[in-house]
Amino acid sequence: MDVKCRRLEGKVAIVTASTMGIGLAIAERLGLEGAAVVISSRKQKNVNEAVEGLRAKGITAVGAVCHVSDAQQRKSLIETAVKSFGHIDILVSNAAANPSVDSILEMKESVLDKLWDINVKASILLIQDAAPHLRKGSSVIIISSIAGYNPEQGLTMYSVTKTALFGLTKALAGEMGPDTRVNCIAPGFVPTRFASFLTENETIRKELNERTKLKRLGTVEDMAAAAAFLASDDASYITAETIVVAGGVQSRL
Repeated sequence: MDVKCRRLEGKVAIVTASTMGIGLAIAERLGLEGAAVVISSRKQKNVNEAVEGLRAKGITAVGAVCHVSDAQQRKSLIETAVKSFGHIDILVSNAAANPSVDSILEMKESVLDKLWDINVKASILLIQDAAPHLRKGSSVIIISSIAGYNPEQGLTMYSVTKTALFGLTKALAGEMGPDTRVNCIAPGFVPTRFASFLTENETIRKELNERTKLKRLGTVEDMAAAAAFLASDDASYITAETIVVAGGVQSRL
């Protein structure tokens, strides 16, 4: 990742689900722009490896184990940031799950509960925990999905939870302003492990490419660039918005 600007010097950023894929790319981009980053994952091994990789690139990084649906682990993540750096300037809520490809009408209640708990409720609770430590001028970024606009087969209930994040963004922006900006990113389809059941199928991948105006899938770096912009003072007059990073795929509710 070739980054020439340092817009985030002196900032402290927390990124959830950030040891691979989009989350790791966001943590790396924020770090390369000068922020100290606090990363997290459900597995200590993944946290250790990601922290080591970031530090090898000259980034100030620490990590914590955090399953976002675990209240104590969420609090420990916030405490790690505050004890290490004294405050928080940037919070990126990236964790998500899609435990079933069943249709909504066939989905078990336990799966519905897990989707809401991880994809929506955990974001709210994480932000509640972080709010007392956010400095004036801070930025909260919620990662949604283009699927929140266009539910996909196999992602229908997941898509509904991602639609909910658009409304959550607007509601929180009203509550947290003027000192904290709250924005959302809706990534298009990106070849990560999370989306592999779609992007590794050649027929589906070709169809997804054709939907975009740019005739390609997104990259993790595309999403990281959008996050760095929203976290920076370049976006100081932007709040309550969802930035769609999807190569021109239709994005209206």
